[in-house]
Amino acid sequence: MRTLYPPIEPNATGFLPVDSIHTLYYEECGNPQGKPVLFLHGGPGSGIDAKHRQFFDPESYRIILFDQRGAGRSTPHACLENNTTWDLVGDIEKLREHLKVDKWVVFGGSWGSTLALTYAVEHPGRTLALIVRGIFLGRPKELGWFYQYGAHHIFPDVWETFLKPIPENERGDLMQAYYKRLTSDDKKIRQQAAHAWSAWEGATLKLMFDQATFLDFTGEEHADALARIECHYFINSGFFPTTNWILEKIEKIRHIPMTIIHGRYDVICPLENAWELHRALPKAEFFIVPDAGHSGSEPGILHQLIEATDRYAQIA
Repeated sequence: MRTLYPPIEPNATGFLPVDSIHTLYYEECGNPQGKPVLFLHGGPGSGIDAKHRQFFDPESYRIILFDQRGAGRSTPHACLENNTTWDLVGDIEKLREHLKVDKWVVFGGSWGSTLALTYAVEHPGRTLALIVRGIFLGRPKELGWFYQYGAHHIFPDVWETFLKPIPENERGDLMQAYYKRLTSDDKKIRQQAAHAWSAWEGATLKLMFDQATFLDFTGEEHADALARIECHYFINSGFFPTTNWILEKIEKIRHIPMTIIHGRYDVICPLENAWELHRALPKAEFFIVPDAGHSGSEPGILHQLIEATDRYAQIA
């Protein structure tokens, strides 16, 4: 089984103002003359981590990572203003131009897969290849599965904790109920909601529960950005103009080399999402990992991701 490449430090870091409110943190690692690859983190709102640099051979790739609006070291923290999918797609182009990249491989998991696919649809001429895992297409049926009715059948114990901050009379629309609390002026209410929202995701992330990952998800600062920004995007259905926008636009990216990787027991983003993308793009590489959930760090998913990045390093 393949594992992460050894830890590396950035060659360069910086802050890129993208509008009158938001400034993005970014970093470059690996070979400055290597093939450009862009890492897109999940959430939205999760932010980048040092381990994200290690999905790529540092001798082959010029590795570019950034914290999306409101996440990680980007400022202002957890800000929802001017924070939509289309703002992020515009930010990727601003970063590409700032770093003088012509084309790049785009790599993303979970929400990162949504953003990678959306960016490729909007800018197919700038996308050399796509590596996507834990597929999320931003559709109401996917959000309803995880935040209203579906996943709770598998995790009823954790779901009970997720419900606690919400009175019974508001449980008919849990995302709206959480949004009201995550945008409250009362810090205590906001913190309680952010912890519960992030705990639900952190507890269901992997096939086997991982205490360290759970603690990362529920740390106060991380949970605040993750919960607020996710809920903001999700109550707006990802800001897509139609409920199946990515698959409706799939013809625009049919020619782009692509690898799709998904865990069989992914509860957050069910395998059906990846299967529908695979059926729409039958020439793309498609791997179902039989013993994994949603996380990119699970051994089988990690193995396929490293294999994919090594293959694309050889493509001209």
